Amino acid sequence: MPKFRTGLIAAAAALVVGTSAILAGPSAVSAAPSAPPAPRGIEKLHTQVDLPAGTWRDTIQVRLPRAGTYELDADVRGRLSGTPPVNTYITARLWNATTGTEVPESDRLIYQIMDGNPGNAYAGGNQTAPISELVQVTGPTTISLQAQRFDARGTAGVAQIYSDTRGYTSLRFNRIAP
Repeated sequence: MPKFRTGLIAAAAALVVGTSAILAGPSAVSAAPSAPPAPRGIEKLHTQVDLPAGTWRDTIQVRLPRAGTYELDADVRGRLSGTPPVNTYITARLWNATTGTEVPESDRLIYQIMDGNPGNAYAGGNQTAPISELVQVTGPTTISLQAQRFDARGTAGVAQIYSDTRGYTSLRFNRIAP
């Protein structure tokens, strides 16, 4: 039994010494350079933006740092109120400020109030709506989140893109392809 244990210890020691020599020796293999992290970012609105009727208004924007395909995601919180009879709504879109064009099919209805009842009982509320789109750009590009109000009947007393501690309007980007 002692002879077996001594042999086992000697074999283990030889294994450790051999492994150390392999680990300490020069290597012809080098690690591949790591890829730069994919550009991503998020901006949050920290105020309220009043929306005049029929006019696009910039709210927040992000800067896409280089060419590529990006995921764009917005959470847009709209706030509306008015005195009946009223039918008013907020729409939002993504706008490529670099080219002066809309990001195709990015329009969304954010919030609408409709109240045809006579009287002066104020109607209103707020809601958050998402916008998610893919955009391909050829170089650094600025993307804006724009919104506007439409008064189909009556006039909104308050029409805003809104942010506070109960919910923020935000615009996020993530580069997914060169």
